[in-house]
Amino acid sequence: MYIAKQHNPVLAASLIGIATAFIAATTLFAKALGTEQFGPVMHPVQIVFGRFLFAFLCFSLAVAVFRPELHRPHLGLHLARTLGGWAGLVLMFASVAYIPLADATAISFLNPVFGMIFAIPLLGERVGRWRWLAAGIALVGALVLLRPTPDSFQPAALLALGAAVILGFELNIIKKLTRRESPFSILFVNNAIGLCVGGLAVLWVWQPPTLAQWGLMAAIGCAMAVAQTCFVNAMARADASFVAPFSYGTLIFAALYDIVFYDVVPDYITVLGAGIIIAGALVLAWREGRHRLPVSDEHAL
Repeated sequence: MYIAKQHNPVLAASLIGIATAFIAATTLFAKALGTEQFGPVMHPVQIVFGRFLFAFLCFSLAVAVFRPELHRPHLGLHLARTLGGWAGLVLMFASVAYIPLADATAISFLNPVFGMIFAIPLLGERVGRWRWLAAGIALVGALVLLRPTPDSFQPAALLALGAAVILGFELNIIKKLTRRESPFSILFVNNAIGLCVGGLAVLWVWQPPTLAQWGLMAAIGCAMAVAQTCFVNAMARADASFVAPFSYGTLIFAALYDIVFYDVVPDYITVLGAGIIIAGALVLAWREGRHRLPVSDEHAL
């Protein structure tokens, strides 16, 4: 039996803020590995392998030190979730090698929208007009970021869009898992299976990393472990509708990292497209928050 964490919105917001900084950092490190800054260009499949390897080592250390209770996993759901997460990360890390971090990060914010769409067949959820409105707004923002003109179209942005679709599917699998298992069990099993999947896939593209590249892969894995831990603990201390808006701090950190490390200043198209996507996501978060109101108050929606 789980004991619910004490409701603490301030702590939840702080944890999400920390998580967003580390999530943006993983894309920064992946971008560096996808260029020739620290050695030969590394294939995104190998970058994702490094992410799962070092994240698994972090969670294994946590198991050895804290000895948390682990539950019998639903292997089918875990395998589906991990395959989706692995594929989504491969596409995401491939995209950031070619387009600004801010663009890729903003497009990835579409994953809750696709998650909502997939929830119709996978979870049997009903989608009302407000959710469809939020989805439509966010998709317009993605279209802006794709820059669909012959002179400015970014083909690599389609990789980030594909990542958002797959990660949206993964969200529904995670929702199913949270009804059965503890957050730590989900994270530990996910990273264990991810290491196996990534280990098999990387055999086809493996190249000996330089010492600096090993360090960056370790940084990606450790940063993701910290981000995941902060995120699940934040979700345990506040409503999802309260937490969701703070997750858009990832875009702020991604833009800052781009400016500091790559001297890439977001242009007006990036700002406009990201703003539209965030507006759509905020409408969705607002609707989810209002949806939790007593029945007597919902006629106003």
